[in-house]
Amino acid sequence: MWNFLGYKDHIALIEDSGLQLSYEELYRETDRLAKAINKRCLVFCLCDNTIASVLGYAAFVNHRIVPALLSSQLDNELLQALIDQYKPTYLWMPKHVRFNMNDDIVYEAFGYVLVKNKERYQYPLYKDLALLLTTSGSTGSPKFVRQSYENIESNTKSIVEYLQLNSMERPITTLPMHYTYGLSIINTHLWTGATILLTNKGLMQKEFWYFFKEYQATSFGGVPYTYEMLSKLRFFSMELPSLRTMTQAGGKLTTELHEKFAEFASDTGRKFVVMYGQCEATARMGYLPPEKAVEKKGSTGIAIPGGKFRLIDVDGKDINSPYVTGELVYEGANVTLGYAERIEDLAKGDERQGVLVTGDMARFDEDGYYYIVGRKKRFLKIFGNRVNLDEVDRLIKGRFEIEATCAGVDDKMHIFLTDEAYSESVKGFVAEKTGLHTSAFHMIIVDEIPKNDSGKVKYSELEKYYEV
Repeated sequence: MWNFLGYKDHIALIEDSGLQLSYEELYRETDRLAKAINKRCLVFCLCDNTIASVLGYAAFVNHRIVPALLSSQLDNELLQALIDQYKPTYLWMPKHVRFNMNDDIVYEAFGYVLVKNKERYQYPLYKDLALLLTTSGSTGSPKFVRQSYENIESNTKSIVEYLQLNSMERPITTLPMHYTYGLSIINTHLWTGATILLTNKGLMQKEFWYFFKEYQATSFGGVPYTYEMLSKLRFFSMELPSLRTMTQAGGKLTTELHEKFAEFASDTGRKFVVMYGQCEATARMGYLPPEKAVEKKGSTGIAIPGGKFRLIDVDGKDINSPYVTGELVYEGANVTLGYAERIEDLAKGDERQGVLVTGDMARFDEDGYYYIVGRKKRFLKIFGNRVNLDEVDRLIKGRFEIEATCAGVDDKMHIFLTDEAYSESVKGFVAEKTGLHTSAFHMIIVDEIPKNDSGKVKYSELEKYYEV
């Protein structure tokens, strides 16, 4: 997948501990780790944003060993359930997270250990299966997305092309590497011989910004929550002369925040690139060219190089007129093979054949730029009116700049806030914007809105409030 020796003198990885590896050293380390396994099999890789975690992933993919990427913070009970379900031959994991297992340690490097599973179980792996990624973050769901080598390579090449990446880049990690967006940043920058700055520190920690400045990060990526936090951090007044590019994916920004960051980038000679993707499409499906970031605020842009978008109506027929909402369909070589929900599914071939019905509702303008309006399932009928919950979320955040999300059942929308002082104002605002009576809205104050480790709201954890 990656030609590490082609960039052998370049620094590949720098940890916030100061530890560094050149591309030649990365090649040698990945080769040693792969030889400790020496066969095609399934490995659970428990991920941190560390050198050991990245070299494990790179070793496995480059040597046709199939990793399943999981959070190193995954609850032990959930991890054990996944081990029981999928019976990986090995686990590559931080030494400190080992849990009541008597399995053999067969290799050790950079604070990680390769552990051989005591259960010996042989099962077939589809010849093109390269990687398993979960769509559920840290919940321990047994459902994985099956990605092929072609999926990863085609998406990597496409992203490198439209972001114009090269070996001079220095991205800093702001997302977990077991999350498809975070992983795509690693894939593309390893491909171009860039230097990846690895940290588990968050944007709210001063150590993150010390590391950013010390090693002159040139780019970072973020989900909507990332940009909401940056907006509150006085980011626009920070001295960050090395920063050249900001990317955003993982959900739709409010139009107000999109405009704010797009104008900041334009005014300071930087690039702000809004992108659209799903794990089921490896990572990226669409992007908004940075020169259009202000003009087309709120848009997720156009299909990536090599990909194609179209909209379908409720009967599955193509929509060819602008400003008509339909379900977004994507076609491209990066559309993944399908899902795995049990061990037998790892032998399955390509079930999607390059076509993904995304579940997102969208429309396009007269110039062919697409706008996501919400998830197909994120709609409620209230007093006979169809209400887009994602759009209501964005309206609230755009107007009040507070933590909020909507959920519920037909004829009763629940609006979750973390600050009771805004309760009546938000209720009145939503009633005004939707044209619905305030009795349709039930305000619920919570300590925090539950999110997974990629910053997306865990709506299932809000369902317990529905009968209140």
